[in-house]
Amino acid sequence: MYKKSFNSKQRFYPRVKKQKTVNPFLLVKKASKDLEVRGQIIRNQFSDFLISDQLKRNILEKGYTTPTPIQDQVIPVVLLGKDVVGIANTGTGKTAAFLVPLVNKIIYNRSQKVLIVTPTRELAVQINDELKLFSKGLNIFSVLCIGGVNIHPQIQALRRNPDIVIGTPGRLKDLKNQGRLNIASFNNIVLDEVDRMLDMGFINDVKFIISHLPKIRQSLFFSATLSPQIKNIINTLSINPIMISVKLQETLANVDQDVIRINGQVKQDVLFNLLLKEGFDKVLIFGRTKWGIEKLSKQLIQRGLKVAALHGNKNQSQRQRALDQFRNNEVNILLATDIVSRGIDVDDVTHVINYDLPENYEDYVHRIGRTGRNNKKGTALSFIE
Repeated sequence: MYKKSFNSKQRFYPRVKKQKTVNPFLLVKKASKDLEVRGQIIRNQFSDFLISDQLKRNILEKGYTTPTPIQDQVIPVVLLGKDVVGIANTGTGKTAAFLVPLVNKIIYNRSQKVLIVTPTRELAVQINDELKLFSKGLNIFSVLCIGGVNIHPQIQALRRNPDIVIGTPGRLKDLKNQGRLNIASFNNIVLDEVDRMLDMGFINDVKFIISHLPKIRQSLFFSATLSPQIKNIINTLSINPIMISVKLQETLANVDQDVIRINGQVKQDVLFNLLLKEGFDKVLIFGRTKWGIEKLSKQLIQRGLKVAALHGNKNQSQRQRALDQFRNNEVNILLATDIVSRGIDVDDVTHVINYDLPENYEDYVHRIGRTGRNNKKGTALSFIE
């Protein structure tokens, strides 16, 4: 059992039990006017969805044939125009779950406009990149509105009346206050990783954005947890939403978890020797502070390793460059802090290393979820004294 306070004499991570051989289940429950969907049965292929042929070709070109559980359950519901609350973590395929039906909606009705709000710049960039693949050849124009970069190109791009705007709460609020962004023109809203937005102190900005949305709209929420505060936002923004829950245990089942005991050794030396071992092909290392991450990255580079760092002291272009280097295998080690880690969506990460222990269970689960994705095996290692 995971302990809220870490004890070096205990295994602090949650044990993952092997799945019993049981029939897959799908529970559909009506309560009042709400519908809740749980389970892992896959009922559709992407070719089965009632979406445009060009969009299907773009999906196939991206290499998608069978949807993930959240995609399988969310896409048909969004296509019906229903509000959705998706309880799912990063790595479950939720980005495509909302992009596919919303792109399809725009294809058949050019008056539809979509506003996607995310907690971090990296996640916004990731969503925009995926959108470009899905919307190839469909004449759908998007604008990325994030902080850390010059606002003027974003203002210029907004004048072109984009179909989709993807942004972070603070920058979207700034653009609204400057009269550059008409939030009332968006009849589709996506709040992605709502729990993270609240954790990062964006509650007032989120409420500001919600207050300017039109009354007639389709609202989609995605969150790893469902706190009373999140429920309050959902009740404010949606009408009889469909609740779709994909549990994280399926993801954790693909991650082998273990600890590395320092036992008085120099921590950096233990890490360096570990990274030299066979099989550590693509490694994501988490630290607690941006200063510590920067110092560690320099030490590893001095020892001849290919390393990039991602933390709050980096500007947006530096952060994006580090992510691109890691994705493209120009470096095989990426160091990051929790505050910027939400945008790290990289295939084939072999190992996640908790160089510094996370502050809570939710951060731990989020960190290790960067590996063991798409039915591949991964390893999570945590340093303890």
